[in-house]
Amino acid sequence: MTIPSRRRLLMALPVAGAGALGLGCWKILSSMEEGGFDPRAIRTEAMRHPLPDFSLGGLPGAGEGFDTRTLSRTGEPVLVNFFASWCIPCVAEMDALRKIARFLPIWGIAYKDRPEDARRFVLRDGSPYRRIGLDPDGMTAIEWGVTGVPESFLVLPGGHIAWHASAALDARQFEEKVLPLTREAK
Repeated sequence: MTIPSRRRLLMALPVAGAGALGLGCWKILSSMEEGGFDPRAIRTEAMRHPLPDFSLGGLPGAGEGFDTRTLSRTGEPVLVNFFASWCIPCVAEMDALRKIARFLPIWGIAYKDRPEDARRFVLRDGSPYRRIGLDPDGMTAIEWGVTGVPESFLVLPGGHIAWHASAALDARQFEEKVLPLTREAK
């Protein structure tokens, strides 16, 4: 029995790596075909967990900030929405948020945004937010597990996360997923 040379072993590594990558892609694609893969299904472990500890200053001229204690003691469900003025999906989501705000209080967190840009953004067509906190360095977003903006979290009284979406919110999603959870909380 001959032992393969070091050169042959090193040549086999890229081939094995490409094979493993191809197998992984095939598995994802076959799961998508069967309906078992949802690329937006992230952070499900955050559900029913308590809020992370945070404290945010307000957006000057557009809303007061908030912290873990304030959010936990509202006595009603609150939708927390991470947004940014430079985010195209956030712009698209604003009309739906203004409609949702008629049924559910929304508290916004301006993610890595300059205060003057965030203020212009939320006040341009009417702000859907009751409170707006500034997260200029993105550390609060990291604590929440945000992977990008927009992302929304439904926080129940007592400070537990009941629902999370990692994309722009629309009326259909609100009616089907969020509204039933708010009714259960009352």
